[in-house]
Amino acid sequence: MRLLGLAVAALSFASQILSAAAFTNPIKDPNGSDPFMVFHEGYYYLMSTTWTDLQISRGATIQELKDSTPKVIWTDTSADRCCNVWAPEIHWMPDEGAWFIYYSAGTADTLDNQRLHVLKGSSNIIWDSEWSYAGRIVIPNRDVWAIDGSVLVIGDNRYLTYSSWDGDYQCLWISAMTSATEVGDTVKIASPTYDWEMVGTYVNEGPAGLYNAGRTFIVYSASGCDGTGYKLGLLELTGSDPGSASSWTKSSTPVFTSANGNYQPGHNGFFSSASGTQTWIVYHANSASPGACDGSRFTNVQQISFRSDGYPDLGSPLALTDGLAEPV
Repeated sequence: MRLLGLAVAALSFASQILSAAAFTNPIKDPNGSDPFMVFHEGYYYLMSTTWTDLQISRGATIQELKDSTPKVIWTDTSADRCCNVWAPEIHWMPDEGAWFIYYSAGTADTLDNQRLHVLKGSSNIIWDSEWSYAGRIVIPNRDVWAIDGSVLVIGDNRYLTYSSWDGDYQCLWISAMTSATEVGDTVKIASPTYDWEMVGTYVNEGPAGLYNAGRTFIVYSASGCDGTGYKLGLLELTGSDPGSASSWTKSSTPVFTSANGNYQPGHNGFFSSASGTQTWIVYHANSASPGACDGSRFTNVQQISFRSDGYPDLGSPLALTDGLAEPV
């Protein structure tokens, strides 16, 4: 009887271990570049760069999301936005009462014509939406090459953050949004200034908003994606005006770098667990170094934490062999 009891206990313990280690990274491979995730109405949704179209996956758990088949939701034959489709993000815009997808696209045979474009969803349920082209974001004082558009929420206001060249430097910019598709004049809020932001190419790109304890952060990618230096840096809103460069303070050191077989981690987003009590990072990485800027990059997720003062601690990329518990 005692042996039977021990056996039952052992099986129960093994079951708990298997339950805790519910999935492993990567959750999308290949074409896991530039990922973005949201949780809404019981499902996790994932979008990433697939180069020629826009696709979305969903799952009630991360493992289910990993196992799901992406659904193509948009293709475009218009010459000015047919090609080089990058970095889609999905955001709820309360003033319009709709979901919008922000993405970068341009013309065939060149990367020089990338601009920011927007789709509008027909339903408040992401999966049920039919998507229509809502327009190109035209920045009044600087209608030039622009990529990696993301929506930053500060109080009741929304701001478009994105990346654009200024001479030899790819920088971060911000514009107040007057609607889901229209913005005011833009201001540069960050340029590559540290050595770790200038490995291969001088780059700040892929801005993603992160909020905690009344503090607002932008986590961004630094250095060239096709070398050894791609990593994440951090800005904090320390002033009162998000549209002023002096209101943003940059961390002097990177906050997320290569580790445990995940090289050049970058272009991240953040999403909440079903309960809203956990914050997770989604990012892409390479399996080798130097890295590539193509579809060989894969999507990883992991939980992050915050210090007692509210400052984020992203940790390090976890090994692909690590079993991870599902978000709660």
